[in-house]
Amino acid sequence: MTPCLHAVALLSLTATVFSQAYNGSYHVPEIEGYDGWYNNLAHPEWGGADFPLTRRLTPVFSDGVYMPAGQSRPNPLEIARRTMGGVKGLMSYRNRTALLTFFGQQVVEEVLDAQRPGCPPEYFNIAVPSDHALYPNAPEMPFLRSRYDKTTGLSPNNVRQQLNEITPWLDGGLHYGVTKAWADALRAFENGELACEGTQKWNCTFPQRNDIGLPLANPPPPADHKLKSARRFYKIGNPRGNENPMLLTMGVMWFRNHNYHANRLRKLFQQQNIRCGDECLYNRARQWNIAEHQHIVLNVWLPRFLGADINAYDGYKSAIHPGITHSFQSVAMRFGHTMIPPVAYRAEVLKIGDKDQCLFRRFGGDNPKDGGHRSVRTCQSYWNSPDIVSDGNGVDELAFGMSKQVTEREDNIITEDLHGFVFGGLDFSRRDLMALNIQRARDHGLPDYNTARVAFGLRPITSFEDINPHAFNELNPNYADYRTVREAIGNLSDVYNGSISSIDMWPGGLFETVDGPGPLFRRIIQDQFERIRDGDRFWFENAANGLFTAAELAQIKNVTFRTVLARNIRAGWFHEDMLQEDVFQYNGMSDEIWPDFQTGGCKPSGKMEYTTDNLDMYLEPCSPMKTFDYFDGSEGPYIGTMVSLGLYLLLNIVILIVAVRYYKQKSLKAATDSRGNSDGSDLWAKAGVFSTANGTPMVADELEVPSGTRKIVIAPLRGEKALKVYDAVSGSIVRTIDLSRIPHVDIYVASSNAGSAFSQEGMVLLRFANLYDILMRFPGSAEPFCDALADFLENIGITHRRLLRTEAQIRVDCFTKEDRQALVEEFFKILFRESLAETNEPHKRSLLNNVFQRGRSTKKKRQILELELTKSEFAESMGMKPNSLFVQQVFKLVDEDDSGTVSFQEFLKFLVLFTSGSSDSKLELMFNIYDIDGNGTLERGEFTEMLKHLIEQANEKVDLSSLQAVVGSMLQNAGLADKEVLDLDDFKRMFSGYQKELDDAAVQVHGKTARKSVAPGTEANLGVRASNGVVSAEPSTLDVEPDHDWERRKTEKPSALRGRKAQRAAAAYSNETDEDLHTNVHIDPLPIEDEIGESSQLTNQQQKILAVQRVWENYRLHIFWFMLYQFVVLAIFAERAYYYSVEREHAGLRRIAGYGVTVTRGAASAMMFTYSSLLVTMSRNIITKLRETFFNRYIPFDAAHGFHKVIAMTALFYTVMHCVGHGINFYHICTQTANDLTCIFREYYHLSDELPKFRFWMFTTLTGVTGYMLVLVVITLYVFAIPYARRYLFKTFWYTHHLYIVMYGLLILHGSGRLVQPALFQWFFVFPVCVFAIDKLISFSRKKVELVVYKAEKLPSNVTHLQFKKPTNFDYRSGQWVRIACLALNSEEYHPFTLTSAPAETTLDLFIRAVGPWTQNLRTVYDPDNPKNRDLVSGNLVYPRLYLDGPFGEGHQDWYKFEIAVLVGGGIGVTPFASILKDLVYKQQLKTQLSCKKVYFLWVTRTQKQFEWMTDIIRQVEEQDKNGLTDIHIFITQFYQKFDLRTIMLYICERHFQKVSNRSLFSGLRSVTHFGRPQFDNFFEGLQELHSDVGQIGVFSCGPPPMTRSVEAGCAYCNQIEGPVFIHHYENF
Repeated sequence: MTPCLHAVALLSLTATVFSQAYNGSYHVPEIEGYDGWYNNLAHPEWGGADFPLTRRLTPVFSDGVYMPAGQSRPNPLEIARRTMGGVKGLMSYRNRTALLTFFGQQVVEEVLDAQRPGCPPEYFNIAVPSDHALYPNAPEMPFLRSRYDKTTGLSPNNVRQQLNEITPWLDGGLHYGVTKAWADALRAFENGELACEGTQKWNCTFPQRNDIGLPLANPPPPADHKLKSARRFYKIGNPRGNENPMLLTMGVMWFRNHNYHANRLRKLFQQQNIRCGDECLYNRARQWNIAEHQHIVLNVWLPRFLGADINAYDGYKSAIHPGITHSFQSVAMRFGHTMIPPVAYRAEVLKIGDKDQCLFRRFGGDNPKDGGHRSVRTCQSYWNSPDIVSDGNGVDELAFGMSKQVTEREDNIITEDLHGFVFGGLDFSRRDLMALNIQRARDHGLPDYNTARVAFGLRPITSFEDINPHAFNELNPNYADYRTVREAIGNLSDVYNGSISSIDMWPGGLFETVDGPGPLFRRIIQDQFERIRDGDRFWFENAANGLFTAAELAQIKNVTFRTVLARNIRAGWFHEDMLQEDVFQYNGMSDEIWPDFQTGGCKPSGKMEYTTDNLDMYLEPCSPMKTFDYFDGSEGPYIGTMVSLGLYLLLNIVILIVAVRYYKQKSLKAATDSRGNSDGSDLWAKAGVFSTANGTPMVADELEVPSGTRKIVIAPLRGEKALKVYDAVSGSIVRTIDLSRIPHVDIYVASSNAGSAFSQEGMVLLRFANLYDILMRFPGSAEPFCDALADFLENIGITHRRLLRTEAQIRVDCFTKEDRQALVEEFFKILFRESLAETNEPHKRSLLNNVFQRGRSTKKKRQILELELTKSEFAESMGMKPNSLFVQQVFKLVDEDDSGTVSFQEFLKFLVLFTSGSSDSKLELMFNIYDIDGNGTLERGEFTEMLKHLIEQANEKVDLSSLQAVVGSMLQNAGLADKEVLDLDDFKRMFSGYQKELDDAAVQVHGKTARKSVAPGTEANLGVRASNGVVSAEPSTLDVEPDHDWERRKTEKPSALRGRKAQRAAAAYSNETDEDLHTNVHIDPLPIEDEIGESSQLTNQQQKILAVQRVWENYRLHIFWFMLYQFVVLAIFAERAYYYSVEREHAGLRRIAGYGVTVTRGAASAMMFTYSSLLVTMSRNIITKLRETFFNRYIPFDAAHGFHKVIAMTALFYTVMHCVGHGINFYHICTQTANDLTCIFREYYHLSDELPKFRFWMFTTLTGVTGYMLVLVVITLYVFAIPYARRYLFKTFWYTHHLYIVMYGLLILHGSGRLVQPALFQWFFVFPVCVFAIDKLISFSRKKVELVVYKAEKLPSNVTHLQFKKPTNFDYRSGQWVRIACLALNSEEYHPFTLTSAPAETTLDLFIRAVGPWTQNLRTVYDPDNPKNRDLVSGNLVYPRLYLDGPFGEGHQDWYKFEIAVLVGGGIGVTPFASILKDLVYKQQLKTQLSCKKVYFLWVTRTQKQFEWMTDIIRQVEEQDKNGLTDIHIFITQFYQKFDLRTIMLYICERHFQKVSNRSLFSGLRSVTHFGRPQFDNFFEGLQELHSDVGQIGVFSCGPPPMTRSVEAGCAYCNQIEGPVFIHHYENF
């Protein structure tokens, strides 16, 4: 610029300043915004950032809406490979410089940014040809579709519109950004300048580094193939401004140019004494910087780029839309790619001799042969720009060098730096930009090349030669130079199969090139820039905006990019005159400009120094394409997390098992300690166990036992010639070994080798003839024990051998108890088959004929045949104790050879005799059994003693005087009252009235009954009574046995079963009469044909339908609400699944995780609903209140506890589904690119140089951390909620179940993380938590009232009776339950118990059985003998007070709603019925009108003496029940069935006592006492016939699960038959 022009500009600016001064301050003209809005006042949004691109061409999406165009067109990679390769290093026809090329890139970055992919990412990948040289092992090259306006792409009338994220104006967005916040981040806020790197303001050469973390684009540099921190970048306006050193150079130059103007203006204003602060200077410098940029782009750069002038500016036109067109963005402006050189030269001026000479710099050495490379290789510099430009005078040398460098030729040949080696992601580090160009046009729905030509006013081409006629014109002087172009067009024809109409816009327009953009590209580009200019109200030439005066405009128009470089190149060697006049077009230099300057090596020659043949010498090679496994680094945390959750589950299970075992051992140890010292040494001393010299018991671990191991000690009994084995923990005798008949004992000792007799930890096996072995391991040497045992055996005259074996041999040879039991089971199986064969068809089979059939091995045959039962095994098979007098007598009779054991033949003879023998033979056998002294006579005392002994064997207790009275009465009835000694005839006479019972008598062993078969038809006309069916012949060695007969009969038709009821009663179980049982249940005898009736006509199908109908009648409300609930859960699951599969398809997560996200989101919502609804089922008070309302008719509130479990298991199911699904989803997520995940999970941010691995998602996100913690909490909740845990560790269950508070808190936080969707849990949670909160407030309002305990009793069977004050206004119904907390134990730990008091009573009663730690502690606390309960002053008993919560309702309280009610209590389960029975009596006394007409109470107990308090209640009921409302039956399961050998006499005595005294011999009650267990199907069937006029019979049971299941089975069986429907309500304990 000449001095004259500087003076004019200064005068003009001075005049402007004075004209705009106001009160001494400078008034900046209207400031243009950053985001492009309000440029056009009529259309404020025109030109705004993040608005759709403009369409000048009709879109041709394949589906007419949004799917990419050109689906049938050739592969873009194949097109690029076949048509865009060729010789590199050819110079531009117009000597365009590299500076012009890269300036063009910064122009594009100024007006256009549509590179960010859509969110969620949509992949439109390009298949890689199998023979592709650059990507040989890659199936596809990734391609992400462009981001678009989400309100578009919905219909053919609203096609997809891609977005331009910046403004289309030339408004300095490249320098300042497109938001005010971004621009402020670049400012220094001092003197109007942009912030500089470093603190030395005088040396402001670079912008600041990105230390504040601006969201600059930060792909991984492909040369390094790793992510780097974005803080290394320079802060400039465009996020992509650091992409390559050449683009960054442009940004730095404009950064310096802004500060140049700010400094210039500041000095001017200071000279004129005009106030213009930082903001004023910044905005005015910005206006000057933008204006110069606008002028250079439109008036300087664009004509040279196009090779032609554009239309002159003739003013602002508000009707022109400046929007960037798709054809400009996706196709035309990409023409510059053909001119991109593979290298950008860095040039500097060095003093050589007496002259300065321009030289191109190299990386490395100066000599190419020494490995040096000229300047900057494009493909290796991507995203490494800061390192290059900050190297010395990097920016200055690049700007200067590019002005001297002629760029690549304008043709179809693309440098490999773009055509194959442009940057990509870590997963595909190099990509082919030419293929991407083609694919991008298809992505945006652009039409084919010919359609575009027509749309822009060009004629359509008709042949491939017409694309570039210049190349095919032989008269063209440069015809030979276009040979490669002609070949490439031929390849283009081949690729498109000769179809002109299929050519994509990019290759078609590219081949139009002659020495610049062809006709199509030129029109698109010119149209775009002219619209940008003409539609810009802030355009610098628009005089109407008042931004600049005419003089200022003249100054701006005199500025070229040479001017900008001259101002801002800061290298010390630089002088403005070193630049040629036109830096965009190299035309050589005149020595007259600066005689001392010689261009030297910077002067271009006819071609580039690098060519296709010498690329390796002059150019740094492009690093090859690399892939990346995004899951790399996540393997360990992923596996560790999954394993940790599994281990945590196992840990909880192990803790549970260990804690239960500890509790059991602690209980056993407490029992052991109560017998003596803590180690039990005094006990073992008394027992005389084998001990060491210092008296320490020899404790060993017994192996091969069902529990694994147990500690034992062995005591020798010299007088009895026996060994007793004690449990060293409990002190109980676990085995007695009778050696009196054993001639020999083998002692096997484990030895590690032949030279050592005893191993360090000795294993010993003791083997006895005809017995199972004892396998032990001693903690030390076994030699002392073996010596002591050998001495004992010698002293009692038994020989022994001591044998050495290895441990492995001993374990293999060991004959365990399980082996012995299996053999005994087989023994009895064959025994009973033979006994039945002998009984039914003795003429067909001999005693031992065909005993061993069906392929049984010879060894097994021999073992069974030779097996002999010891007295202990014989007693065990009888279900009695070996020391039982009865067992000893029977064993003596059966053991014919007096061998001390019972052989197969001996047992079989006895079995056949008692099964098929007559009543007389059986009486003779029993006479011999009861004849204790064996003198052939039976004294009255002997008979009484045997009966007493049998009663005691059943753990029952009968007053001796009552038993003597019964015997006396029976003798008197037989006319033998005066006889004290009975012979066999007298004995038979005594039982002459019980011949039927004796005929039916049998022997039951190991759950099998040997019974005489009944001839068909003999019982056909027998009467049937409901009470008959009550008594069961079920095995009675356990608390509750399965109904074996039911298993047989359930396969038969109900009608047939019903018709055979008389047969069952007579043939099997009972023949009591009404008089016998004192029952009101009676069914008259009926012929079988009448009994069957219409029900026999039902087909199997009809019976099944009837059964289903009865189930529906019984449980229709349960089924309805269960199905409704599950339907709602499934609907919630389906809604979310559908939403994420279809409606949220655009969100992208499903495309990453597959349909796993569909499942997990559906499961998540199902979990929210189920876990929330759990709170409703926990609202006991509200449920209790509601069940008293009409709602109880429609909602089964009694099933709340069961429904709680159903919901919990449903929640667990969906929780497992959710967790497993997320385990899979996490894997998929960790295999995705960081950008894709940032897009999908918008609430979570990470630095651009960080790859979010599994540990990030799991342990740094709120959703991940809370999810992991939730799994842990749920595991603990569920593991310690199983029945096993509740039974033994109730306190642990209590505390762990209170983790629900933590669980709900975590659920709230889990959703608040918003990882996938906004939080939804609160919408599911709000109503249930409000209900639950109200319920809790009700409980809190009452349960903190301290109640005085009036009475405490310790009853048998570990039952504690508490009687305490009834709170004021405490109203309850009989059958309801409460929760109590003991202040002496834990005021916050509540346990549920059923009230046994009647509502009319003034106190409350509880009977609590000690079965767990809390109830055991409660028994100790309320022990009347506990000194702590005695007042030291008054001496009165003062018990700890209680907290009470309740009452709570359950099904038992509805007993009065049924005309006929059946109450079934098992063990301690009688407690609710105690309250009901007392309430019933009370209402009878008041003569209250009841809808219930009959109550049957069945009490099933091992022995009633365990519940004597219940006996007292029943006695009270019997005394006050004057109307026969109740019918009570007691079943003592300790007794064997009434026809059994062991109890037949007791049964006869019981029935006789009832006849005489109208009371039970055992209970003293009028209620009928039965031996065995009830058979509910028979009983219910009788009730159906007796009460056929009622519609429903209510059955209420409480007890152990096996009993309630038997009741349920009986109800289900009878509900298959026409008659009243049985409605069953049950509770288990």
